[in-house]
Amino acid sequence: MAAAAVATPEVLRECGCKGIRTCLICERQRGGDPPWQHPPQKTHRFIYYSDTGWAVGAEESDFEGWAFPFPGVTLIEDFVTREEEAEMVQLMDREPWKLSQSGRRKQDYGPKVNFRKQKLKTAGFRGLPSFSREVVRRMGLYPILEDFRPVEQCNLDYCPERGSAIDPHLDDAWLWGERLVSLNLLSPTVLSMSREAPGSLLLCLAPSGFPEALVEGVMAPSRSVLCQEVEVAVPLPRRSLLVLTGAARHQWKHAVHRRHIEARRICATFRELSAEFCPGGRQQELGQELLQISLSFQGRPM
Repeated sequence: MAAAAVATPEVLRECGCKGIRTCLICERQRGGDPPWQHPPQKTHRFIYYSDTGWAVGAEESDFEGWAFPFPGVTLIEDFVTREEEAEMVQLMDREPWKLSQSGRRKQDYGPKVNFRKQKLKTAGFRGLPSFSREVVRRMGLYPILEDFRPVEQCNLDYCPERGSAIDPHLDDAWLWGERLVSLNLLSPTVLSMSREAPGSLLLCLAPSGFPEALVEGVMAPSRSVLCQEVEVAVPLPRRSLLVLTGAARHQWKHAVHRRHIEARRICATFRELSAEFCPGGRQQELGQELLQISLSFQGRPM
């Protein structure tokens, strides 16, 4: 069963790309020098260390050994077992996958939403899939997620044969709440985080004995780098659970570059409701309805 679950899906000739977004399928079909251009890589790369919560300049870079705190990222390794992973992927593959942009395929379990008009419909939404019941229960065992009640699950299927990727973006904040929770299945990857805000980041010279020494303290800031030139790489191990909150959720865009998809990867992202849809909010009744549907765990992909 496990071997069947991790097999790379058939590469179709069609793609779901629109506008400026492309994948290997449509790039081959268009041929020649593409008029569209992939965004340039950021000038300065930092690596996030989950055991310290700091981002540190990559080796052999201009900022090697320099660091800055990077709050709002929580990584829980081995959140599911290999057997649970294989079973989940097998159940996902029993349902249809829809073509999506940039070489991805997707399965949506949630209301139909028009974010531009800030409208949504519950028609057809029957809840999260049944196999996610245990995943959600297990989330509640961790303090950061003890009151997390997801109202939407989006499964994204990446594969190198399609050139799968996802551009830097911030998730909506009108409907979706403070925490974004993603389960990384089948292969490791890197989440690349960037910020377009003006200004600079203050850096500290990481003391000897890094990364352990950062827990004890660091020297006073003595160097800076422009925010717009920085990319923070967050390594995501296979079967790990990622939680983004605060600045990592609302200020730093996240992306997965094509070069970081080396094998089939499935990301299951869970989203909670914003304050507007929670008790005391302007649309609390609609929020309660969405939660009742979501947590019935009777869903099929929309």
